[in-house]
Amino acid sequence: MDFVAFYSSDIFKWIILPLLIFCARLIDVSLGTLRIIFVSHGIKYLAPIIGFFEVSIWLVAISQIMTNLNNIVCGIAYAAGFASGNFIGLLLEERLSIGTVILRIIIKHDDQKLIECLQKSGYGVTLVDALGVKGPVKIILAVMRREDLKEVLSQVEQAHPHAFYSIEDVRSVGEAIFPSRHKNWLPHPIRKGK
Repeated sequence: MDFVAFYSSDIFKWIILPLLIFCARLIDVSLGTLRIIFVSHGIKYLAPIIGFFEVSIWLVAISQIMTNLNNIVCGIAYAAGFASGNFIGLLLEERLSIGTVILRIIIKHDDQKLIECLQKSGYGVTLVDALGVKGPVKIILAVMRREDLKEVLSQVEQAHPHAFYSIEDVRSVGEAIFPSRHKNWLPHPIRKGK
């Protein structure tokens, strides 16, 4: 079978082409999600390169959709690739754990146990007295690498199971104290600048 006959066949039109469109869309949307994450975290040299490949793949996929407008399977594959690409992009973002976050913990009492737990782990902690709906509360602020967040949240749950917390991305950090990644070499927390 020659290439032109294969390209015109029902197998190519109804199975292979939709699969190619699905894969192209999955890849370009995943790349788009990563590009947005890199832009929001100030990784300015990698984002344009990813954007180039993202748009190139998208152009190939959309041109096939426009060429095959009467093929509903291609349209479904395009939409499914978009949905799957979003999911994969979010999984990649979660795995990469890029950037820095601020953990804001609000508790009513027994703040010392939680503060000591965070400080023993090597995090800089800021304590603020505040007034909540039901009276005085303490707000504990700690800046940390996103990759350390899961471990810190488990410490918060152990030290103060009823604590309310929120997490926010931090674009840049002037002065912050992070635990050393090489605990054997540097026993004390490291102060990081910009």
